[in-house]
Order: sequence, then structure tokens, then C-alpha cells
Amino acid sequence: MDWDDVKLFLALLRGGNVRNAAARLGVSHSTVARRIDALENQLQARLFERLPGGYVLTPIGEDMLKTAERVEDEIGGLERRIAGQDSRLEGPIRVSMIDAFATHLLMPDLARFAALYPDIELQIPVSYETVDLDRREADVAIRFAKSPPDHLVGRRVSGCAMAPYATPDYFATHTLDDPDSALWIGYGAHGKFPDWVRQSPFPDIPARGEFVSLLTQLAACEAGMGLAMLPCFMGDREPQLVRLDEGKLSPRLDVWVLTHRDVRSSARIRTFTAFLCDAIASKRDLLEGR
Repeated sequence: MDWDDVKLFLALLRGGNVRNAAARLGVSHSTVARRIDALENQLQARLFERLPGGYVLTPIGEDMLKTAERVEDEIGGLERRIAGQDSRLEGPIRVSMIDAFATHLLMPDLARFAALYPDIELQIPVSYETVDLDRREADVAIRFAKSPPDHLVGRRVSGCAMAPYATPDYFATHTLDDPDSALWIGYGAHGKFPDWVRQSPFPDIPARGEFVSLLTQLAACEAGMGLAMLPCFMGDREPQLVRLDEGKLSPRLDVWVLTHRDVRSSARIRTFTAFLCDAIASKRDLLEGR
């Protein structure tokens, strides 16, 4: 059996449908559907039931899953161990971070690293989903967390403060004490009063909309759509916005630079993570809203 077919099988299982599996693998929807059909024809067995809500494993698919995950763990461990023994300052480094971190904070530093190490290829698939470093979905991840999983290694390099922002016009024309006057720009399907609203300085203002990307939230806020809860490293640098926090800010999140312990001895990973930690630490005042 082709290992690529096994990866496709697992991607479809974890994504739940063809669209999500295609996005995980970077291929078209038709490719996923065609290759799953071909795999089932090759095995002469149906692995998935095609239901309106998505793909669901059959009993044969459940049996295949156990072996597929063991094979994935073995191959992933081998790849990490080989990568960890690489002493060359060349090759790809896949770095997971949110879009705003790349565009509004680190791009000059990433460009400087690329100039210093032209044989190292940076790959930055920006995402708001937590990548799986065990499965080599990334080599290095910048995560916002209070404590990372025990099997990952890395450094807490800074806090990251967040605060409410709005345009001066929105602030002047909307009463922030009146829930019928102002709105929060929502960033997830969590209702009108998710936890982050209730913990904000304006807990009675409802959230509306679903703007997942911080860049989209920023653009909506600058267009006067409502209040936005933004990281200070974004909001404080925008002349069109006013910070509306009351009192002293404390970092709401911790910024970690993480990698898997199997690849930490790789020369290019070690060099890049040290460079990245220094770059982020140099911006601690901006990140923590000072």
C-alpha cells in the first residue's frame, strides 16, 4: 500500500470531509475523492460511509485506522530522528504562526534570517489551528499558551497583551455603556457574550460576526464596524485606532517558540529557533503593550 494513500486516509478521517482533507494536504477536492475511491477499489473494501454530514469509518476502516496510526507514528519518529541528526545549515524549515505575527511583527526579522542563511528555505503556512509537531506538520511553532505539552521543547519568550480598540469616530458616536449602541467584532461562533467579552472592560456589549483572522478583525475595526479585541502589537501601531483599556494591562497570553525534542539538535532548527527567540524577545515591550 502506498504511504501517500495512508496519509490521505488519515487526512479524510481527521478532516471529516473532502474539503478539509484537501486543505490539509494541499490538493484539490476532486483529487481526494478520486484517490479514496481508487484506494477502496484496490483493497476491494469500503473504508468510509458517505453520509450527508461527512465521511464516517466503516468497521473495515476502523480496523485500518489502528494500523495506519501505528505506521504514521513510526515514520514520523524516523523522520524526526533523521532531521535531528542533520548538521547542515541548509534545507527547509516549516514554521507555524498566525498571519498577524508574520505580517505585523516578524517579517523584517524573517527577511534578515533568509539573507543570513540563503540555503535555508523558510516555509510559513500561517494558520489559526494548532499544528501537530509529532506528525511533522511543522518543524517550529509559535504558540500562545500558558504551558506547552510536556513532549515539546522550547522557550517562553514574552507575554502578549490584548486590549479593546476602536476608531476615534466610533468611540465618539457610540455609547460604550449602552449595549444597544456599540458592538464587538466577533472572531468565533461562540454567541453574543463569549468568555473574552465577559472578561473585557465592556462585558455588556454583544459580539457580532465571525472574523477568524486577526488581519480581518483589524480591517473591520479600522472601517468602523465596532470594537475589536486585538493584540497590542497590532493595535498600538495603527494610527487610526484608539486603545480603550482602563488601568494597567497584564499579558493575557504567553508566547512560546516550540519544536519537537527529536529535531531540536538539527543545526538549522537550532539556529533558527535561537534567532527567532531573540527577535521576539527584542519586541517584548510592544508585545506586552508597554
